[in-house]
Amino acid sequence: MGGVRHAAKETIVCRCEDITLDEVKSLISQGYRTIDEIKRVIRAGMGPCQGRTCRMLIAQELAKVYGIPVGDVLMPTFRAPVKPVKLGTFAGGE
Repeated sequence: MGGVRHAAKETIVCRCEDITLDEVKSLISQGYRTIDEIKRVIRAGMGPCQGRTCRMLIAQELAKVYGIPVGDVLMPTFRAPVKPVKLGTFAGGE
């Protein structure tokens, strides 16, 4: 059993912010129930990819712990721009 616990400490869920599965599980055990709540506490999903790699991993963990389908996990709020945009676009350049 120690090997599983050790793996959770080393498993990276959010590569942009270097957040581990253990950190996510800890927040869930403290009562955090949504991706947005977790995002606000440890910045998961706030890196350059804006959650494209970690959002579903966190949703799967929430679904597993709370016994609900992944589709029922409340997805995070997206704020514009939702994908990278060159600053020149806003300045009337490109």
